[in-house]
Amino acid sequence: MVIAIDGPAGAGKSTVARAVAQRLGFTYLDTGAMYRCVGLAASSDPDSPAGEVAARVNIVLGDRVLLDGRDVTEAIRTAEASEGASRVASDPAVRAALVAKQQAIVAGGDWVAEGRDIATVVAPDAAVKVFLTADPEERARRRAADLGQLVEEVLKAQHERDVRDQTADRSTLEAPKDSIPVDTTGLTLDEVIEQVVTLAVEAKEIQV
Repeated sequence: MVIAIDGPAGAGKSTVARAVAQRLGFTYLDTGAMYRCVGLAASSDPDSPAGEVAARVNIVLGDRVLLDGRDVTEAIRTAEASEGASRVASDPAVRAALVAKQQAIVAGGDWVAEGRDIATVVAPDAAVKVFLTADPEERARRRAADLGQLVEEVLKAQHERDVRDQTADRSTLEAPKDSIPVDTTGLTLDEVIEQVVTLAVEAKEIQV
């Protein structure tokens, strides 16, 4: 069973997905970490097309994130890594390479996969599709708290990223037609987790 969680940056995808996976005993797939890894690898190899880099790198996800055997857990969580991920994600060749890797990962077992384009591209047959969103200001406040930056700076970078993502043949700010939108503005983390867990339990009962 696959639970697909989409939404823009700062909507709470990673936090919610980790917690839901833990509650249900599923495995958590952080697709954003994969793009961050490719962005990091591409910045170290500017002579190679990003798509080639994405196809050849070996990414291992877990409590620690390994890129070609190197622990990059902290390195991929910087503001620079976030921007690098957004840049490479606009490259169709990068997306094709990583989508293939992600689809192979979720082909078996129970997964909570989060990121962008999960429900429409990576796991279109997911049993549960959730689109998390929040007001732009709320998203910026959350990311600013995570990154230790000023809200105004994060809001500006967030807007630029949203525009870039929307113009890269993606619809990261719009909920897929068959997904359930959940506006996390004003909700506690527990309230959001409970909504997603309830949806998963109901879907599991239907499957049975």
